[in-house]
Amino acid sequence: MARLADYFVVVGYEHDKQGGGDGQGRILQRFPEKDWEDNPFPQGVELFCQPSGWRLVPERLEPSFFAAVLTDINSDRQYCSCFTFWEEADGKQAQKSLLSEGDDDDDGNMRSGRLFAPKSLVLVSRLDHADVFRNCLGLIYTVQTDGVSVALETLIGNLLTCYIPLAGGSQRTITLGAGDRQVIQTPISASLPISGCSVALLFRQLGIINVLYLFCAALTEHKILFLSRSYHRLTDACRGLLAIMFPLKYCFTYIPILPGKLLEVLSTPTPFIIGVNSFFRSETQELLDVIIADLDGGTVTIPECVHVSQLPDPLLHQTQAALSMVLDPELEVADHAFPPASLQPSTLKIQDKEIRAVFLWLFTQLLHGYRWCLHIIRINPEPIIRFHKAAFLGKRSLAEDDFLMKVLDGMAFAGFVSERGPPYRPIDIFDELLGNQAERFCLEEGSPRQLTGYIRELTEKLFKNENPYPAVAMRRSQRQSEGTPVPPQSQPSAFPHLDEVTVQLFMDHATAKLKAAPPIVKAEMKCMVPSGPPLGDTTEKNGSVLANSARRLEVVRNCIAYVFENKMLEAKKLMPAVMRALKSRAARLCMTQELNQHVLQNRAVLDDQQFDYVVRMMNCTLQDCSHMDEHEIAAALLPLVTAFCRKLGSGITQFAYCCVQEHAVWANMQFWEAMFYSDVQNHIRTLYLDFKENELHGPEPSGDSEEELGALEIASEQRRLWPTFSKEKQQELVQKEESTVFSQAIHYANRMSYLLLPLDTSKNRLLRGSGLGDAESVTNSYVTNSIAGSMGESYDTESGFEDAEGSDVANVVVRFITRFVDKVCTESGVTSEHLKSLHIMIPDIVQMHIETLDAVNRESKRLPPIQKPKLLSPTLLTGEELVMEAMRVYLLPDGREETTSTMGGPPLLPAEGAIFLTSYRLIFTGTPVDPLVGEQVVTRTFPVASLTKEKKIAVSIPIDQLVQEGLQLRSCTFQLMKIAFDEEVASDLAEVFRKHLHKLRYPQNVRGTFAFTVGQAGGMVVEQKSKEKNQTFKALSKNLMKTAKKTIGRQYVTRKKFTPPTWEQRSSFQSQLEEDEISVSEELDQNSHTLSSTIKPVDRQTMSNVVERACCRDYQRLGLGTLSSSLTRSKNEPFRISTVNRMYAVCRSYPGLLIVPQGIADSTIQRISRCYKQNRFPVVCWRNSRSKAVLLRSSGLHAKGVADFFKTPNAPSAAGPSQTDSISLEQEKYLQAIVSSMPSYSESGGRNTLSSFTPAAASSSDGSDKLRQPKIGALMKQVMGSKEDVPSGFGKGGKRAKIISHYHPRASEITQNSRGKWGSIRGTGQIAQLAGSDPPQANGSPGASHFLHPQRSYLYIIGDKSQLKGSKQDQFQQWEVVPIEVFDVRQVKTSFKKLMKACVPNSMSLDPSTAFYRCLEESEWMCLLHKILQVSVLVVELLDTGSSVMVSLEDGWDITTQVVSLVQLLSDPYYRTFDGFRLLVEKEWLSFGHRFSQRGAQTLAGQSAGFTPVFLQFLDCVHQIHLQFPMEFEFSQYYLKFLAYHYVSNRFRTFLLDSDYERIELGVMYEEKGEKRGPQTFKSVWDYIERLNKKTPVFFNYMFAPEDGEVLKPYSCISNLKLWDFYTEETLSEGPSYDWELVQSRPEEQQDAERPEKAVCVSQRRVVWPCYDCHSRVLPDAITTLLQELQSLEMELGKVPEKWKDTWDKIKFTQRAESRLESRTSSRSLLMSSNLSHQRRAQGACLHDSMMGSSINLALEAEGGIGSTSVGSLGSRPSTSTLYSQFQSTESENRSFEGILYKKGALLKPWRPRWFVLDKTKHQLRYYDNRQDRECKGVIDLADVESMVPGTPAMGAPKNIDEKAFFDLKTTKRVYYFCAQDSLNAQLWMDNVQSCLSDA
Repeated sequence: MARLADYFVVVGYEHDKQGGGDGQGRILQRFPEKDWEDNPFPQGVELFCQPSGWRLVPERLEPSFFAAVLTDINSDRQYCSCFTFWEEADGKQAQKSLLSEGDDDDDGNMRSGRLFAPKSLVLVSRLDHADVFRNCLGLIYTVQTDGVSVALETLIGNLLTCYIPLAGGSQRTITLGAGDRQVIQTPISASLPISGCSVALLFRQLGIINVLYLFCAALTEHKILFLSRSYHRLTDACRGLLAIMFPLKYCFTYIPILPGKLLEVLSTPTPFIIGVNSFFRSETQELLDVIIADLDGGTVTIPECVHVSQLPDPLLHQTQAALSMVLDPELEVADHAFPPASLQPSTLKIQDKEIRAVFLWLFTQLLHGYRWCLHIIRINPEPIIRFHKAAFLGKRSLAEDDFLMKVLDGMAFAGFVSERGPPYRPIDIFDELLGNQAERFCLEEGSPRQLTGYIRELTEKLFKNENPYPAVAMRRSQRQSEGTPVPPQSQPSAFPHLDEVTVQLFMDHATAKLKAAPPIVKAEMKCMVPSGPPLGDTTEKNGSVLANSARRLEVVRNCIAYVFENKMLEAKKLMPAVMRALKSRAARLCMTQELNQHVLQNRAVLDDQQFDYVVRMMNCTLQDCSHMDEHEIAAALLPLVTAFCRKLGSGITQFAYCCVQEHAVWANMQFWEAMFYSDVQNHIRTLYLDFKENELHGPEPSGDSEEELGALEIASEQRRLWPTFSKEKQQELVQKEESTVFSQAIHYANRMSYLLLPLDTSKNRLLRGSGLGDAESVTNSYVTNSIAGSMGESYDTESGFEDAEGSDVANVVVRFITRFVDKVCTESGVTSEHLKSLHIMIPDIVQMHIETLDAVNRESKRLPPIQKPKLLSPTLLTGEELVMEAMRVYLLPDGREETTSTMGGPPLLPAEGAIFLTSYRLIFTGTPVDPLVGEQVVTRTFPVASLTKEKKIAVSIPIDQLVQEGLQLRSCTFQLMKIAFDEEVASDLAEVFRKHLHKLRYPQNVRGTFAFTVGQAGGMVVEQKSKEKNQTFKALSKNLMKTAKKTIGRQYVTRKKFTPPTWEQRSSFQSQLEEDEISVSEELDQNSHTLSSTIKPVDRQTMSNVVERACCRDYQRLGLGTLSSSLTRSKNEPFRISTVNRMYAVCRSYPGLLIVPQGIADSTIQRISRCYKQNRFPVVCWRNSRSKAVLLRSSGLHAKGVADFFKTPNAPSAAGPSQTDSISLEQEKYLQAIVSSMPSYSESGGRNTLSSFTPAAASSSDGSDKLRQPKIGALMKQVMGSKEDVPSGFGKGGKRAKIISHYHPRASEITQNSRGKWGSIRGTGQIAQLAGSDPPQANGSPGASHFLHPQRSYLYIIGDKSQLKGSKQDQFQQWEVVPIEVFDVRQVKTSFKKLMKACVPNSMSLDPSTAFYRCLEESEWMCLLHKILQVSVLVVELLDTGSSVMVSLEDGWDITTQVVSLVQLLSDPYYRTFDGFRLLVEKEWLSFGHRFSQRGAQTLAGQSAGFTPVFLQFLDCVHQIHLQFPMEFEFSQYYLKFLAYHYVSNRFRTFLLDSDYERIELGVMYEEKGEKRGPQTFKSVWDYIERLNKKTPVFFNYMFAPEDGEVLKPYSCISNLKLWDFYTEETLSEGPSYDWELVQSRPEEQQDAERPEKAVCVSQRRVVWPCYDCHSRVLPDAITTLLQELQSLEMELGKVPEKWKDTWDKIKFTQRAESRLESRTSSRSLLMSSNLSHQRRAQGACLHDSMMGSSINLALEAEGGIGSTSVGSLGSRPSTSTLYSQFQSTESENRSFEGILYKKGALLKPWRPRWFVLDKTKHQLRYYDNRQDRECKGVIDLADVESMVPGTPAMGAPKNIDEKAFFDLKTTKRVYYFCAQDSLNAQLWMDNVQSCLSDA
């Protein structure tokens, strides 16, 4: 029996409060005035009566009721039921209160004249009967307000003296003495929570998903905050959340209603469930780790920093489905054709119990079988229970489940085990479910019907528990005011002051009466708690068939049998299979069982070989176990490691525990606790079984049945019999149990010393990777803060590791064992005397074991060492040096399937060998561990400079030696090394290796890279010789810098503009040089300075060097500028070569010579450059030879300074030139000059000023343009986006423009749809009006007919969409901005990381989310390639139609460089040759600047930036184009891979620095020129490729048969792109093949040479292994094979082998001649060029590409064009490469200009007249003996021409000829000297040749 209410309190408003601030309440009266002894009065009740604060209100509010919960210091909850009503306050008191409160609206309150103060009636009780308390307090209030003639003291006295039972299902009728009667029904079970309707209301307010989130958050100990305007809802929500947590009890802070004055409680670090009024919502916004549930809004907000673990997936889905059936039963039949009549949800009370039944079922599923994992370590005098968490998770196969792990670690589960662990106690519905229904739940788990039936049964039980007598209704007296409304004028009287004496006398009388009554004693029903079905039976069906394979278990049994039968050869054969089989749990258990059978009397003595095999199997078994040992493998091995031993000498025995110590499980304190408790439980069980047998005087009758009893059953029986025992017997049992625990503690102290002390204790260090527990991990049952996962080597004092220099292994182990003993003995009730003796005993045990280990260690060193493979030394490059000696390591398998046995081949990895760190590479060489493939050599290597990530890993592999320290090294060349150091490698040596590796990877500067340090140590003599030569270049660079700095410093004072960021954030300043109008090709007048007079001698030498760079050579080839000072040429040149940047003062990342418009002065360029990021202003980099359109590149605009140039003006009319900024005008003139240089502009009558420009539709009617218009429109729509993201154009109409993607020939259609032009991204309203207007205006402007045809802009500016918001197009359609969305380098970096992980995963995974194609898709690498190609094709289309394009993106050195390079590659066939591609890379990437050092993280300064492969992305795009057009490229795919590898290898200096300026500054710009180098040392990758290309055709594409002048337009859709095999290929036989010197001596040839000659028949077949052999070597293509055979035959004949290129050219010439004869005899016509191009694309797409080419027939036919024809006429169609030879040589198309020229021969040869023919089509200058000669005597390729200048007469020249008739033609190979008949002919020849050069 318990009191219904403990205290009755009247709380009122405090009118006499001193000081300002909010109001407050005070306790007016309290009954009883003295505290009960068993329940003291709670403090702070007045705060909870008005949680929002005590305030006066101008209107009387309705009475309110709510129940708050208070928790005392003993965690006991008290329920405060508050009934609040409002009384009118006294005028003076109200005024006084208002003054003290200081409200802002006090004047209004005073004017109203009436104020009302709150007053609360509070009942404090330990019982949660909220409805009963509501009725009681309402009755008291009704009696007082309605004037019922009953004393209030009587009501209160009756209420405080009412006693009711706590549980039992009884009903009690109570009355307070006012004619009322209430029936209180007590629940049947006191352990089940009473929820009423609170759970159903919670789900109705928040929904299923949100409540499940709150449920999981509460169980995993997160902070939860409820918000609502209703206090009653807050209490119900908190009560409902606790109800669904049953059988777990919430044990943290629980405050359903928190007063506003206590809001600081929300900042507590501990978990809580708290409710707060929505009035304080703003106060909760700063809570970053609190989950907020808004009951009124129905939302749950989870902060980003909070991770809520969810239920395991099957259970989560089933729970959601079950809750849906309860809350919405119509959902299941909503789709039925004949739905039932009505399926309404149950009433709230029934629905509440249905929901709770679902959660009860959920907990049954989660916790079933937990009682089989309980360890009972003491039975008497009180049971002590511990829970074996690891065993539970292992048997349930839930070791990886995060939610259940956190639940088992939580305090709620700890209380669950303490409360429900004892085996003999009263049981409730949850115990019955676990014991009887759990098996039913598991067997019929997937049946929704069965689940519905279970829920219905549980619902009935839960409902009956709360309502034992549902027919009995609660009745009470009705308030009079309910039936008769109270007039508003009537004022209820104030609540009176109660008489304390009357109430106290009434209570004393009732108490005395209660004491006289006999006590009610109810017997407590105790029984044995059922355990349910064993866990093993319910989880067998979840086991893997593969893991439990009988064949694997048989292999394990056979191998162990062979070991103990001394059949070592058979055991050795089975050992690899056993190692793989031991990956499964069943095989590991089988191994422990088999080994246990060979133990006799706790000892098994083995010989050396047997011992080694047993230890190997033990180590393999333990390496696959986690630190938790959830499968109890380590527990089964623990007695075995102390049983198996071998004799080392007389009296010296080595046990197996010495060799299995380095595993994490031995350092886990929880493992030792679980093992200790398990053994103690077994001994306690044996103790009571023996005790029972002795009592029965004979074990025979009940022996069998007793053996089947478990420990819990025995404990239950003992607890039942305990009261019947005498005190002596009880004391005897307690002493025996305590002695059992004490003896086990001694035993485990010995065991722990065995496995924690290393064999060699003299090294004074602990085992690698082992952590001897943590001070906080002191409980196995609940807390899992194990540090076994931590592999650190230094620990603090608490953890028992090396905390000081003087600490040694013995002290560490002693502390660890002592802490363990203290923990388990304290929990097990060991006496203090025994505990003290243990503390004395432990150091002696450890010291004794150390002495034993010293002898064992001494004898073990005399054993013969294990035979390890011989270390293989790698081949090094010239100049490559070893940094560290070889370290023996194991190369571990990664996630690539080819290296393992999963692909059908032998497992190449793990391999045993050594790792070598050189100045250039990281090299592993070794042999596979598997003896079946032990003869193969495994090599994996990558350059040190390509290392992107290095991290330590924990190693767990089945190998002979025990290793646990490892490194994972990932390279951007798509290599991954997972290495594990051998035990002979000291840990400090491994750390030295890491430091050396880091130092080599990130040198201090570029000088420290391998390309600069190669050969320094060995080549000191060479270096001294070259020092004087290099002195010139160093002086040159220093003088250059001094001059630039002086100029910069002199001009800095006059600067007033802001300075944009410069290259690499150097603190440099822009210089305003004096205006220099001199350019190399400019007209010279008398007032201008010459080049030689302007530039100083040192600068003149710089200019001569600059002129020889790739940029200038390409300028001359394209006809963009010339170095001749011809007056005739310079007048007509639209562009010129400017030297404004010759000192790199304008832009440090640009080259020294730049192409700019002819009419732009250098001073203007300096001002324009400030508008662009990094000063990278627009310059011309390429010109289309057909359309004369130019390609420009620049960086993006600055955010300030030029906004008025592209931004839309605020005024409706455009601002005049006088209102604009001068820089914007100059920039506008700059763009106008580019537009004016185009022939199409000059033909259309364009002028040089914008104000006089008249737009026309010139060249828009061209037929070819008509075909291209729809494609360009579609391309622009794809690039820019097709919907609202296209910016609107601004004109008079102000309408949004659209892209016309279809060409409409009819004028009417165009009139209706002409909102924009075909190539224009945005049209203007002006155009639309003109299209439908009247004839032309009087001022001569074009009429509507001129705008009917789609027009294009003369210049398109490709810009970043984010920087061009609000931009406007040019008013006169001369240039137009194309805004596109581009990605930044951070996206490239992130994408590349994901690509590397997809192509080279670090481990095998069966998870579908980590599959290769899924990871490849998530990397978005293909999407980035698609975007680059898409923009490039768009630019190519625009250039091909005659419009110039300016690419102006980001800083101008990443995406801009990619796009302009690809555009030139697609548009110009010259760049698809060896020389052209080299020229393209040198010009666009090296001269125009790219941040190779930062993007590649080449030095220490770029380490934090990370690796960003922008150049690799460009090469991948070239690879995609190569795949689609394989006949258009002279180089092969291997050429691209070679560049991709060496651009990050740092072997060459080519890609090291960021710009020409940095190369000059470092003195390496021209140092290769004329420098003597070693035979194998190359500083430029191009020289290396050129030398290698002469030796071998490895870089040549045999299918090279280009179409002259063909523009490539590849498909850019992701479906057309293929993953580059450079990312995935692996050659373990020799490593990467890109260091050609290392793979010249092939292993195959050495093996062939070593074969014995006496073999009669040797098969030519060989096995090709994936990921091991190089396919191009093992299976070379036909052409390479034939060339190699031809070379070997020539050597056999004693001839000097002919170069492969000469042989190939002869074959091609012969094949062309044959195809020419076939074409002459054939009567069939040629294919159309468009069809031919289509066939070439189709053929190229179907070819199987290899590293070096395809078959010789295919290549030769492709060269002859046969492969380009249809299938039916392969033999008769002419070749595409012989199209020119079908015309006679006298035709005018092939002879642009011809005549006689004298040509000087070689040395000592005379001048001879020749007939020269200038061929503009073939871009050649051919010469013949005479005009009629058909056989060409020589060809000069104009692509090689560098310059053409007037010459002087030489010795032997023709006489009587003018001196001006001589001119010289300089090519890259030689200089040709010519002489014409007179000066006029000479000038004509020079002009024609120069014109041909300009058209290129």
